[in-house]
Amino acid sequence: MVNKAAIKEFLSTRILALIGASQEKNKFGNLAYRELKSRNYQIFPVNPNIETIEGDHCYSSINELPESVNRALIITPPTETEKLVKEIALTRIEYVWMQPGSESESAILFCKENNIHLVHSECILMFASPVTSYHLIHRWYKGLTNKLPK
Repeated sequence: MVNKAAIKEFLSTRILALIGASQEKNKFGNLAYRELKSRNYQIFPVNPNIETIEGDHCYSSINELPESVNRALIITPPTETEKLVKEIALTRIEYVWMQPGSESESAILFCKENNIHLVHSECILMFASPVTSYHLIHRWYKGLTNKLPK
C-alpha cells in the first residue's frame, strides 16, 4: 500500500521525467504533460516514437535525460513498465510513480527489491499541487470514503 509520505517525497521536487508522453490530446500521456507543466513542474517527456510534445523536445530514452532528473512518472502499458524499471535501476532515477494502469505486480516487486522509491495505484494529478478541477473533487471523494493514502 502506498502511503502519504511516499507521495510527498516524490513530489518534493518539481522536476521529473514523464515516460510515455504522447502528442495525442486524448491520451493521458498528453493530459498529464500539459497539466503538470501548467502547475509549474519542469517535465522531461520521454517517448522513442516522437520528437516533440506541445512544441517541447521529447527524449527518446531515459538515458538521454539531464542529470538533474531523478524522478519518473510512468504512463505505459504494464509490460513496458516492467522493462522500464529494469532500465531505471541502472540510472540515477531513484523515485518512480506508476500511473494507474501502468503498474504490474512484477514491476512493483522489482522496484521494492532494487530500492527504487515507489508510488503506484494513485493518480499523480490528484496530488501534484495545485490540485484543480475534477482531480480535486476526486481527491475530496476519496478522502470522504477513507480511501486516500495515510
